[in-house]
Amino acid sequence: MRDFHLPGRSSVFASQGLCATSHPIATRIGVDLLRSGGNAVDAAVGMAAILGVCEPAMTGLYGDCFALIKRPGEAPRGLNASGAAPAGLDTSDLIEGGALQIPNDHPAGITLPGAVDGFCKLHGDYGQLGLDQVLRPAIDNAQAGVPVAPRVAFDWARWHGSLHGVARDYYLKKGAPYEAGDIFRAPGQAEVLRRIAENGRAGFYEGDVADDLIASLQALGASHNQDDLSSVEADYVTPMSVLYKGHRLHELPPNSQGPMALLLAQMIEQFDLSGMDPTGAERAHLEAELGKLAFDARDRFVGDPALSGRMDHMLAPETARHLAGLYQPGVVIDQAPLLTESAHKETVYLCAVDSDGLMVSMIYSIFKDFGSGRASDKYGILFHNRGCGFNLLPGHPNEARPGRRPMHTIIPALLEEPSGALTAFGVMGGQYQAVGHARYLSNVVDYAMSPQEAIDAPRSFAIDGELKVERGYAPEVRDALANFGHKVTVPDTPIGGAQAARWDPAKGVIEGASDPRKDGIALGY
Repeated sequence: MRDFHLPGRSSVFASQGLCATSHPIATRIGVDLLRSGGNAVDAAVGMAAILGVCEPAMTGLYGDCFALIKRPGEAPRGLNASGAAPAGLDTSDLIEGGALQIPNDHPAGITLPGAVDGFCKLHGDYGQLGLDQVLRPAIDNAQAGVPVAPRVAFDWARWHGSLHGVARDYYLKKGAPYEAGDIFRAPGQAEVLRRIAENGRAGFYEGDVADDLIASLQALGASHNQDDLSSVEADYVTPMSVLYKGHRLHELPPNSQGPMALLLAQMIEQFDLSGMDPTGAERAHLEAELGKLAFDARDRFVGDPALSGRMDHMLAPETARHLAGLYQPGVVIDQAPLLTESAHKETVYLCAVDSDGLMVSMIYSIFKDFGSGRASDKYGILFHNRGCGFNLLPGHPNEARPGRRPMHTIIPALLEEPSGALTAFGVMGGQYQAVGHARYLSNVVDYAMSPQEAIDAPRSFAIDGELKVERGYAPEVRDALANFGHKVTVPDTPIGGAQAARWDPAKGVIEGASDPRKDGIALGY
């Protein structure tokens, strides 16, 4: 139990339904949809639809999405709603120039948008309300405008320089970033959402909206055409899982980096954490070094689903034991540059549970801050640049090629406890996400933290030769880590964000949590 003398958040408890997102307006919309007779899928789609307006630097309709869905008594089901590279993808200029990956501002980085098809597929297969009713709150809020929340304003100020061309007209206020309390309106997005509400996926991938997307992309030098948009199709996939001390962690397979989270969990299980301070230097060092080894495995094996064929080897217990055996207390491993994006990337995570126990764990992203920084001319839809997650190494499973899906850092998760309780959770923060999943898992299993306590706990992250350590760690911990040999830095922004919803069928209660690093809340009824 937290110390009520100190600032903090209590867990949110509800009995009928609960939603958690990184923005209060989105969470309220989700709960309203549940109370109106919708289920967890209706709530998830409705919340995702408005988050592109509430947090435009983080996500939007020209984005990608992954989800896990679970009904009581049934196995989890995964959804891969990530777009592939267009048929005309051409990276020859980059390869001839010696590049190993696609720059953030290159048109080859703009792959196809899978999220809208994913939303429509999920809703069509699971939703209870009409799509028009699910999207109506997002349409109304996009048209009328939403007040800019403090963390959103912080990100807007930090990343608005990424915007170019017509995107500056849509996402800046007289050339300046929106500030906390300003009203941001997106009438173009409202109209696109109306088309989707009326016509389903065809409202986005065909007709006037598609024409706007294609013409704008081709003007940027991209190859996208109507055949590319028509080919977009979200896929149901079978999740992967491992046991961690009797708890089963479910993740999505490639092109998600879910296997890295599973590998890292198995590596951590090789160590006795009972004597380690959860916010001490020993645990942070262990996590940093094991994370480096797991990243190396991910960057060798994870890419397009059809090419990531060594998952049995990557997730074999002996692989985890071997890699864990390379760890040495007090010794810092040199970390080679990652083959995929290294800078912090943007996303939103949301979860919902309804009165029947249907649970949705969903993550939705445009990759970089404000995506590619470019938007469609007529409707102002920001283009993601998820193709920058590819590499340009011949023969690699994550090599950029037409029709392939790039490796994604965004991952939703589900955690099944021996008691039968089930948690939907996700940790935002680009490369950090797999490490964040393993840390959340360890926080709740090894240290008996509640979902809110597990999210609140300070974070550290080894990347690009540095160990980023949040200010939540004591100064003496940073000193100890530096003495181990880490190049310790305090990041300018907190590491990621998170939400969680834990359903306990024995008690008939749902417990929700939302990260104070963002503006969001968990709400239930």
